[in-house]
Amino acid sequence: MPRVDVIIPVLNEEHSLPRCLERLIDFLEGNLHYDWRIVVADNGSTDHTFEVAQRYVERYVDHVEVIYLSQRGRGRALKKAWLQSDAQVVSYMDVDLSTGLDAFPALIGTILDGESDIAWGSRLSSTSKTRRSINREIISRMYNLIIRMIMRIRFKDAQCGFKALSHDAAKVLLPHIKDNNWFFDTELLIVAEKNGFKGREIPVEWTEDPDSRVKIVKTALEDLKGLMRLRFGGIPNVFASD
Repeated sequence: MPRVDVIIPVLNEEHSLPRCLERLIDFLEGNLHYDWRIVVADNGSTDHTFEVAQRYVERYVDHVEVIYLSQRGRGRALKKAWLQSDAQVVSYMDVDLSTGLDAFPALIGTILDGESDIAWGSRLSSTSKTRRSINREIISRMYNLIIRMIMRIRFKDAQCGFKALSHDAAKVLLPHIKDNNWFFDTELLIVAEKNGFKGREIPVEWTEDPDSRVKIVKTALEDLKGLMRLRFGGIPNVFASD
């Protein structure tokens, strides 16, 4: 039976993590007909996040693991967790579970069925249902429009924290993704599309977390720097021999 790894990158989430894990475990037990494992990827927490995760490892010994990185960065945490995984499908979602879990079987199903190498949630598809502030809505749409204009790509939503890859795609792509922070998602999708990987965008329901600590404008500006690096520095050919 194939296995799916679900990575939860966290930074100082001792209060949010129990709610996330309880809800996610309940969903996976009732809705996923594959073997599964949750990996909490703690990237530099200074609170008790790691200890909280460890309690769940002891409680769900076959289904929950935790790794710790001393350096911060969501992209860095995902790369480490995905590259060390031996699961057929690797995925991730944000700890606030803003993306509705009902879309998760479709996200991983398109990969396990061989239809896609990489799949991601989209808050901007015509059938998506999104509840967020007008400020965040405008910035998100403008950012994704800029990506499509600069890079000439097809995907609509780069930054939804809800993605999955096949094991083989992860091993080929990840060594070529340079960003270790928030631009990681965008860079991953751009490099995958430009190198011919089969991708699928999954419409999702998404509700903004009012307690989110993501600095939208700052993150968008940092991402624009990443776009300029790819636009003028070139897209890596992941199949080129050294």
